[in-house]
Amino acid sequence: MDAAERTGAASRLERSSHTAFVEERTLYVWGGYQMFSVDVTEQSYSWKKVIDTKGTTPSPRNKHSCWVHRGRLILFGGYGCKTVGEVRNASSSNFVVEEMSWTTVGNVLFRCWGWNNEVSVFDTPTATWSAPETLGPAPAPRGCHASAVLGNKGYISGGVEESELDMFCLDLETWTWTRFDVSPSRAPLGRSMFTMTPTSDHALFVFGGLGTDGETLNDAWQFDTRKREWNQMVNPHKDKPRVCHTACLGSDNDVVVFGGISNMCFLMDTVLILRAPSQDHCRDVFVFQTQPYSLFRLCEDLIGRNPERFGKHLNRLPSKVHKKINKRIAFFSETKGDLTA
Repeated sequence: MDAAERTGAASRLERSSHTAFVEERTLYVWGGYQMFSVDVTEQSYSWKKVIDTKGTTPSPRNKHSCWVHRGRLILFGGYGCKTVGEVRNASSSNFVVEEMSWTTVGNVLFRCWGWNNEVSVFDTPTATWSAPETLGPAPAPRGCHASAVLGNKGYISGGVEESELDMFCLDLETWTWTRFDVSPSRAPLGRSMFTMTPTSDHALFVFGGLGTDGETLNDAWQFDTRKREWNQMVNPHKDKPRVCHTACLGSDNDVVVFGGISNMCFLMDTVLILRAPSQDHCRDVFVFQTQPYSLFRLCEDLIGRNPERFGKHLNRLPSKVHKKINKRIAFFSETKGDLTA
């Protein structure tokens, strides 16, 4: 991006609960009040602060989400601060003040912290911020939710104190919200800090999170956007509850999960909400199979896990197949003990 300057070794880059997203060859980081970028094709990475942007920059926030769509970075929701004037000018349905986090200097109230449901768009070619006017039933203000893109639609789920997990969709061309009404008896428990991964052009895979009951969850679900229904998935990893983890789409529509916390627990009473003192951070990788594997994939995995059983026969394979098999062997060898499927 032309409108950028190089930064030094970067105390300003230290952050958490931000979003990071790739558009073509550039990685963007947003969270707080400033945006930084780095060209991932350079041999020596150098962070740049995105400056000289047009339009109104969104108020500072974290715990938000971001969709990448047609050269635009589309932010939704999050937790952040606004001035009293900004709060007065905002609809109560767009910004919910968390009273415990109001900030005062002397007797003057100058910042309010809370949750929002704002949609902000950053157009990367022109470095322009905008705030489209949306239509339809918008989600309540929230943060720590999950998001995903399918085609021209962005999906939002969770991040609010509701007994059942909700699901909303925003058309990224018409800016129209749709809420999916699902029978409570067929919906997962409400949650936050979970993952939602697209596994086809109409399916979203949800795993884990912190339940509204305060417990770390280990369940897996799939939402069908055409039938508008939830289906609980067979879960071979019930012994691996996770929150604050990451997940991505692998080959053959596998969902690959890494890291997170296995026992985040909040203790709640009528006065306080406290985080349990002991938390186990995880380093393992595990895989969810979301569709039947092809015979070729099954053979690849069998050989990759047990190369010693095939010996010199592997050298007789066509070179293209041999290379793929060698990659599987290396993969299973490097992840032995850390990978479960």
